[in-house]
Amino acid sequence: MTTKKTMIGTLGILAMSTAPVLAEGTINVLTWEGYADPSFITQFEEQSGCSVNATYVGSNDDFAPKLMAGGGVYDLITPSIDTTKLMIDLDFVEPLDTAMIDGWNDIYPKFLALDGIQKDGAYYGMPYSWGAIAFMYLDDAFETPPTSLNDLWREDLKGKISLWDDKSAIYVAARKNGDMDIYNLSDEQIAAAQAALVEQKPLIRKYWSTAGELVDLYKAGEVVISNTWAGYQSSLLAAEDVKVTEFIPEEGAEGWMDSWMVVKDTPNKECAYKFLNMQISELGQCGVANVNGYSAANATAAKNCMTPEQFTALHQDDPAYLDSLLIWQPLADRFEVYTNAWNSVKAQ
Repeated sequence: MTTKKTMIGTLGILAMSTAPVLAEGTINVLTWEGYADPSFITQFEEQSGCSVNATYVGSNDDFAPKLMAGGGVYDLITPSIDTTKLMIDLDFVEPLDTAMIDGWNDIYPKFLALDGIQKDGAYYGMPYSWGAIAFMYLDDAFETPPTSLNDLWREDLKGKISLWDDKSAIYVAARKNGDMDIYNLSDEQIAAAQAALVEQKPLIRKYWSTAGELVDLYKAGEVVISNTWAGYQSSLLAAEDVKVTEFIPEEGAEGWMDSWMVVKDTPNKECAYKFLNMQISELGQCGVANVNGYSAANATAAKNCMTPEQFTALHQDDPAYLDSLLIWQPLADRFEVYTNAWNSVKAQ
């Protein structure tokens, strides 16, 4: 089994980013695009007296290297459920004082029951938002709408395909190969997924790493099909009058849930908990729903701040929708195997 020391050593090779600067009354958050959007963060800053400095990630694989490079100056992070356990095991985060989080008991029980955010009876993650890694296509580019992952390997779409620059590319290729137990792939199945991605690589216009990058590729007509953070890039494109459609392929799609975690020994604990309370309240929950198009983790807040139509569209009345998705799971001692396989594809 991979030891903690080995994992830190491997991730340390990737740690090459510049750390944010510490400032009194400022919390540094390492998070996803949209999770610290001015549309709701500005109100929090005015009401709390706490300033927010956000650094954005493009993949869950970014959290550990950036935390190591940051020298402990980050206060809060939002990894997905396949990465939260790694943050706990690497001792990067500390247990939450749930009594200090007003909306804690309104979080969907389904999320609070997940093993990835707790250890030894303590919670380390506050569920925040959730959704699917769907697929998306440019309407005008297809007479017959795509329905399968095989459409991302079509020769006639060469140079018009994009895939997220993330180890989850292995999950996509494995499903294309018919290997559906994507979080427990054997070495042979990972090798087969890797081979499929190498085969696909000449067809790829670009591996996208941020929401904005994928949006720009679609706006320029350079990409006509890709995977996507469901609800987010499609809404950004709709605002630019670019008509795209999201779809769940025949081979299924992954699901995710992101949680806020407090970095161990943060000196800004008071502001950190004010921030957590805001993010699980109506301001933060509808903030992320309106900006990113993601579903909210606090059922009560969502019902109070969403229209009935939005509440239904985001499956807030049906959290069992997650059961239809392949929810991300911790890879445990296989993390390096998956990551190395994906990095090998990109290196070729």
